[in-house]
Amino acid sequence: MSLSGTRAVLFDLDGTLVASAPDLATAVNGALLDLDREPVSESRIADWIGNGARRLVARALTGEVMADPEPDLWERAMARFNAHYAACLADRTRLYPGVRATLAQLAAHGLALGVVTNKPACFTGPVLRAMGLADWFGVIVAGDTLGARKPDAAPMRYAAGTLGVPAEATVMVGDAMTDVGAARAAGMAMIWVPYGYHRGDDILAEQPEAVAERFEDLPGCLGLRQTTANA
Repeated sequence: MSLSGTRAVLFDLDGTLVASAPDLATAVNGALLDLDREPVSESRIADWIGNGARRLVARALTGEVMADPEPDLWERAMARFNAHYAACLADRTRLYPGVRATLAQLAAHGLALGVVTNKPACFTGPVLRAMGLADWFGVIVAGDTLGARKPDAAPMRYAAGTLGVPAEATVMVGDAMTDVGAARAAGMAMIWVPYGYHRGDDILAEQPEAVAERFEDLPGCLGLRQTTANA
């Protein structure tokens, strides 16, 4: 896989385009308190982001990465989380530096842009609109758009197909192991942004094609003239 000949770029959302941990923490802890449970630190909740809202809530209930709570409790917690997050999803969520300017530069170079996230569609659209990003993307694939989520290849292939670009000319930009796995499964190159939510996983061991320490570094990774804006 190579970054040369890139025609489309797909982005993860949480931890790549937006720093959403503060609002997710508010929603998770609101749900926990509604269920008479102790709140969890924002830093720990940040470590749990990346596999969708349902898994995030499960981690908050169990304290474990992949354990499933008792089904009734899980459903009640999800209902409370959904209510809290709908009310606060853009309160403290912020774009990472340079996101708007860099998206504009990539688009100006003729690249097709898309989002592939494990976040449910009912939250993905509102967050993108609140951040002023929705119009940049030719496709938005949420965690419940298809019957599969990252690290499955299906969302990636669907996004590339919608943009009319083959997988080998598509690059995934993300922060977590789910993004790497999805890119590899779909036959796409991967650019890692280490500032996001990766739970300390050794992403470099997966040999991404490039590392963008800042979002503004993406044009350089793709061999384009780098932006110096901090929008």
